[in-house]
Amino acid sequence: MAGLAWTVLLLGVWTWGGDLADGVGHALVGPATGDMAAVGRPAQDRLPPAAPPQPDAPAPRRVEVPGLGMSAPVTALASDAPSRLAPPPDGRAATTVGWDATGVRPGAQGAALLMGRSDTGGRPAALHALPSVRPGQTVRVVQDGGRTADFTVDAVTTVPAARLAGRLAEGARPGRAELRLIACAGTFDPVHGGCATNVLVSAYLTGTGA
Repeated sequence: MAGLAWTVLLLGVWTWGGDLADGVGHALVGPATGDMAAVGRPAQDRLPPAAPPQPDAPAPRRVEVPGLGMSAPVTALASDAPSRLAPPPDGRAATTVGWDATGVRPGAQGAALLMGRSDTGGRPAALHALPSVRPGQTVRVVQDGGRTADFTVDAVTTVPAARLAGRLAEGARPGRAELRLIACAGTFDPVHGGCATNVLVSAYLTGTGA
């Protein structure tokens, strides 16, 4: 009798466990809906498509991040290499962003380079809000003649001075107008290019206007 009881008990447990496993299995392999369908989807899938480059892009005059209330004038700077481009001199670093005028104009095909300071002596500077930028936000460049070029951020990284040159050597994707915006903090290092801490924002052209 005891042996028969144990047999019945084990058979019941085995049958119940099989049903439970089948239920869990169906739940896992069923179709994903709602928010679950977006799990693991690359952020780029939700970014807008790239706009065609401006063949006659005017020179930049101001850079803005409307979502953060950031706005600063742009001044042309020259450098023998993009990696050695320094922020504007200390007298203007607090309020001005530099543009590598020997390279690409923002909006034209290629990767344009803007650099400024996020702080000067512990005080907020022109690009103080740049470390808060996130992918999907808009960076607007106001150009000569009142035209504008809107760029959508697709990457934000922190780059030490020794690695900045390599990152800036990475060109734009073929056929695209892109922007590299650097917020430099601390003392500028002319040997490696950049400061001890550099926030590098990469963006691509998604719209133009007046």
